[in-house]
Amino acid sequence: MALLPILSSPAPRLRPLAKPVEEVTDEIRQLAADMFETMYEAPGIGLAATQVDRHIQLIVMDLSEEKNQPMVFINPKITPLTEDTQPYEEGCLSVPQIYDKVERPSRVKIEALNLEGNAFEIEADGLLAVCIQHEMDHLNGKLFVDYLSPLKRQRAREKVEKLVRSRQKEKVAARR
Repeated sequence: MALLPILSSPAPRLRPLAKPVEEVTDEIRQLAADMFETMYEAPGIGLAATQVDRHIQLIVMDLSEEKNQPMVFINPKITPLTEDTQPYEEGCLSVPQIYDKVERPSRVKIEALNLEGNAFEIEADGLLAVCIQHEMDHLNGKLFVDYLSPLKRQRAREKVEKLVRSRQKEKVAARR
């Protein structure tokens, strides 16, 4: 397994539409394993392939405290099951240290393939519903900050750019 670099906003590579996975291969399974390792190390609870500069429809998640309930969604499709929405404070590994409330449908149906290439379907609410919608946005070239006001988006962008510059300086200093 390998740690993969996570793209940070405003990287243009976060914006392309992800392509469907044509076949679940060992390469896809290895990418999922690498994405789990990357997500756990970050640490996070969800990661879309787009965030690691792979533009395919692949999402990994683990919402458990113990990090022992990994979920994989290949070629996911989401259908809202209610018009009710709920605000949920979201954060993102590609928009580090930024958190804000986003309104999303409170209950959804998820259809996807697993790592064996088998189709499955689940209904979700709460954190799972929020997380899958957040990660699906990544596959569609969208970030959670896109839901915020222009002023909040600008502040988030400036904060992330400052953080990225600081991290780059630390890496350079560590090499000396």
